[in-house]
Amino acid sequence: MFSEAAARLAGLVGAALGWRPDEFWRATPAEVAAVLNAIAGEETPADGADLGRLMAMFPDG
Repeated sequence: MFSEAAARLAGLVGAALGWRPDEFWRATPAEVAAVLNAIAGEETPADGADLGRLMAMFPDG
């Protein structure tokens, strides 16, 4: 069931990352996956080009 899987994942994220339940539920599934993949070493860190592209896409103002 989805609710049981979500509860297990919320517990895992809480234990591994220290996220409170409201932080878990505000995160998208893609955000949770990205954080867990980074911890597992499955993500490549962003480089300067990535940062520049993101800064151009989302300027602070």
